[in-house]
Amino acid sequence: MKQSEKTNVMRILNQAKIPYQSYSVPATGEHTAVDLAKMLGEDPARVFKTLVTVGKSGNHYVFMVPAEKGLHLKKAAAAVGEKSVEMIKAKELLPLTGYIHGGCSPIGMKKQFVTVIHETAPSFETIFFSAGKIGYQIEMPFSSLQQIIRISACDIV
Repeated sequence: MKQSEKTNVMRILNQAKIPYQSYSVPATGEHTAVDLAKMLGEDPARVFKTLVTVGKSGNHYVFMVPAEKGLHLKKAAAAVGEKSVEMIKAKELLPLTGYIHGGCSPIGMKKQFVTVIHETAPSFETIFFSAGKIGYQIEMPFSSLQQIIRISACDIV
């Protein structure tokens, strides 16, 4: 499962000298985050999907939730001080972040948005999230992720 092809996320982590493990799974068709966790042989609670939203104010926000969970929009809005948030349309993802659906990472977006991860993340030794390309994953401690992006943990599911 470990692989050698570098994604932009891996280059950013290497440049910042932040240790991580990278993995790849066959990119055949579209996998759900739960499917990905199974392919990695990991607990879906440790595998986080990256979701991008827009608030009533027009500001964009990034939320990371466990593979088997969905984003609770009211809790998410409260976490970032918005009246409401909604998921952006899939066609808006690439121009906004530089990533495509299924390969969106909180690291290396075109612009750094306010980012919130589910409150369980700090309790795991390591967590998994997209390496910025479909089928590629990064594993690292939450504390290491905090070194590269501003991120807070909150109840958002």
